[in-house]
Amino acid sequence: MPATIGAPRRGLAALWQGIWKPAAEGGYQLIAVALVVGAGAGFAAVAFRWMISAATIFFSGQVDYSAVQGHPAHPWLGSLGPFFVVLAPAVGGLVYGPLVHRFAPEARGHGVPEVMYAVSRRGGRIKGRVAVVKALASAICIGAGGSVGREGPIVQIGSALGSWLARVFRMPDSRVRTLVACGAAGGIAATFNAPIAGVFFALELLLADFEAGSFGAVVLASVAASVVGRTFLGDQAFLQLPPFHLGSGWEFPLFLLLGLFAGLAGVGFTRVLYAIEDLCDYLWRLPNWLRPAVGGLLLGLLLLALPQMYGVGYPVLQAGVDGRYAVGFLLVLLVGKIVATSLTIGIGGSGGVFAPSLFIGAMLGAAFGEVVGAIDPGLHGQVGTFALVGMGAVFAGAARAPITAVIILFELTGEYSIILPIMLAIVVATGVSKLLSPDTIYTLKLSRRGVDLTRHPGTELLQATRVGAVMDRSHRALDGSLSAAEGSRLLLASGKHSLPVTDADGRLLGVVTLKMLSTELGGTADPGGRSLAGLAEDVATVGPSASLDSVVELVLDSPAGGGLPVTESGVLKGWLSQEAVLRLLSRAPR
Repeated sequence: MPATIGAPRRGLAALWQGIWKPAAEGGYQLIAVALVVGAGAGFAAVAFRWMISAATIFFSGQVDYSAVQGHPAHPWLGSLGPFFVVLAPAVGGLVYGPLVHRFAPEARGHGVPEVMYAVSRRGGRIKGRVAVVKALASAICIGAGGSVGREGPIVQIGSALGSWLARVFRMPDSRVRTLVACGAAGGIAATFNAPIAGVFFALELLLADFEAGSFGAVVLASVAASVVGRTFLGDQAFLQLPPFHLGSGWEFPLFLLLGLFAGLAGVGFTRVLYAIEDLCDYLWRLPNWLRPAVGGLLLGLLLLALPQMYGVGYPVLQAGVDGRYAVGFLLVLLVGKIVATSLTIGIGGSGGVFAPSLFIGAMLGAAFGEVVGAIDPGLHGQVGTFALVGMGAVFAGAARAPITAVIILFELTGEYSIILPIMLAIVVATGVSKLLSPDTIYTLKLSRRGVDLTRHPGTELLQATRVGAVMDRSHRALDGSLSAAEGSRLLLASGKHSLPVTDADGRLLGVVTLKMLSTELGGTADPGGRSLAGLAEDVATVGPSASLDSVVELVLDSPAGGGLPVTESGVLKGWLSQEAVLRLLSRAPR
């Protein structure tokens, strides 16, 4: 059976290797697969959009229920009137809850943290079935009223596609990670018609690397996905933005103040999201597959009170940017979106937090613009400008991805004049976020599991390993009574740069190096030189019970790079070399 299953994969890989034989031309292979991944992510984004639309019509009877006036009844459930929205999230949860629980638990939640973890710790390896389960679960969740975005799912879907293709062609981990980023970039590019933002989202958030090879592959994937997306979905941005202008330089302090509020809102959104998730975890005692259905009733009650929270909510965001809401209602929508998104994720829903952060930022910016316009009539009518800046600033405050935030708003507007206020507000929001929280809305999910993406993957391994487990117990020591000439011959014969020197009882006297002995022999009339006991140099020592992470700096700074003696009560027990540390790190999971 294993041979039968493996045969098609080996045949496909062999065919590919036959096309790209020269090892030196490995870059061509990456280019070709990156284009395929990008196009595949583009088709996946198109299919995902259609799936969401179909699910929304099925569960609500409307193309987008958040855009309707009042509370129209479902065409099939007229007797329920507006109360069908209480049942819609529960019925949806009853479908996607068991699906996620049974086939891909990692498809639960907002998706991006799982991709970040796969890139940083698992060599980019993501199960292929995650793409299918994530697409189905997220489409049902959003269509049934889940107040989440579609960018998290499409990032996970595109990344899973890139990971699967890289493994089919047996690429090394570095290429797997690059193709995961290609899939993510393609998904973002096709979903938002924003190819440049897709590139920087993948590089800034997933790879945290702008290396030339990765950059080129990700750009190609984003272009391929954009071509597919524009062919099927059109060339329009997902928002139709009002005209805007900047009056004078005196407005810039206002954008700075908006950036401050946006940073606070981004951090607040993050904390409320995980606080509600913790509360749901604390209260829930039944099987996890049932949690989205039961929790969906609570979400449905929220939708009954505030139907604008149904689904992604782009029509509501559009209306906020157009200045069609009063200040009080804008603040209600802001708080409502934070609670609705947090509840959707907390009950086990599947969807992204990128679009909700844009929504929150738009409501905050629009409310800020209305207040400023009331105070200074000269700024009346600038609600759209402040709303746009607020969108980018809140996302930057939540995700701490300032480059992506600037680029995506630039692509949405196509106006260079908005760049300066956007950059100012985003820098302030990012700074506020960093001051208030060490984590972002994406990394906090991993930090709560004990995963720190800022640390090298081998750090945990170094902490858990004792010196005694990797030291060389057979490492030869030189007798302190030997002359310098005799010691130099033995040191040369050993092939080492340095060796420890001990007395007759095995106690460490110090370390001698080739450079030290050559200096001694070249500068004395005594052919034999002094004894090694008189030449040995005191060096730092480590104990067998010490953890490697506590001594790694000492090993790197050791004389001649040879390593350090391991002693216990002054007696030499072994030798810790740089090679031993490197061999251990090479086995650390990626």
